Amino acid sequence: MTTGTAVPSPLEVIRLGHPVLRQVAEPVPEEFFGTGRLNDLYRNMVQTMISEDGVGLAAPQVAEGLRLFVYWVPGDDDHPDIAPKLLANPEIKPVGDLVEDGWEGCLSIPGLRGIVPRYSRIKVRARDIEGNAVSLTADGFHARVLQHEFDHLDGIVFLDRMESPASLAYEQEWERYILNSGTDL
Repeated sequence: MTTGTAVPSPLEVIRLGHPVLRQVAEPVPEEFFGTGRLNDLYRNMVQTMISEDGVGLAAPQVAEGLRLFVYWVPGDDDHPDIAPKLLANPEIKPVGDLVEDGWEGCLSIPGLRGIVPRYSRIKVRARDIEGNAVSLTADGFHARVLQHEFDHLDGIVFLDRMESPASLAYEQEWERYILNSGTDL
């Protein structure tokens, strides 16, 4: 008999129309922190996020009505990579009033992109997989990812945040006509 954690396996990402995506998720119960159940969920969600080429995945997107999400942020010239993390029972507050428009997509709404306004800098308080308090400040793309995933915990998808449907585009056309055109928005 072997002991330890199971090998991570991808989960099914539910799509818009599944009722869990529009429900407010329940707080992660105290007794879940530091358990194999939460660790397995974290590992499976990270595996799913990576296999789907995502940068974030909220528990409701895998039909788990819990207030938690996983994310990672790829590095660039100005910022190092942020390795995959789990944030449970998060609270988000804007830092300042600056809002920036940016392109977003969603694993639960595959194939579409749209321009969404988000706070450019936020403060997050949450708990990690062991239940320890986490406090961080995020800006730019990091802040955008956290706000997008946080919305899923309240039954909100990026389409709800768009100021206009005029920017909505299929990914293939977005890549061909917008991303590769050199224009930002």
